[in-house]
Amino acid sequence: QVQLSESGGGLVQAGGSLRLSCAAAGLTGSRRVMAWFRQAPGKEREFAAGISDTGVRTLYQDSVKGRFTISRDNAVNMVYLQMDSLRPEDTAVYYCAGGAGPYIGKRMNEYPYWGQGTQVTVSS
Repeated sequence: QVQLSESGGGLVQAGGSLRLSCAAAGLTGSRRVMAWFRQAPGKEREFAAGISDTGVRTLYQDSVKGRFTISRDNAVNMVYLQMDSLRPEDTAVYYCAGGAGPYIGKRMNEYPYWGQGTQVTVSS
C-alpha cells in the first residue's frame, strides 16, 4: 500500500524560503512520476511541479518556474520541493502526489496516490 506523507510547511515572510518533504512508503521498486500540487483558499487544486521516475526530467507551472525546485532521492523514497522567493500568492495547502507511471502529467486524475497536505502561508 502506498502512503505519502508531507512535512515542512509553515509560516514564512515574503521573499523567504521553505523546503517541503514527502516520504513515500510502499513505492520501493516502483518507477513512477512524483509531483507537488497546491490548493489555495477558494481555488481548485493545481499542478505546481513534477519530476520523472529517474529524476532526470522536471516540469513546473509557469508561476513557480525559477523559484521552486523539485527533486527526489529514490534510495530513501523521498521527494522534495525547495521553494525560494516566496510570494503571498504561494499560500496554499501543498500536496505530494504519486503518478501511475513514468510520464509527468498536470492533471489530478493522472495521480492515484495523494498525501494529506501541508499548509504553507506566506505573509506580506
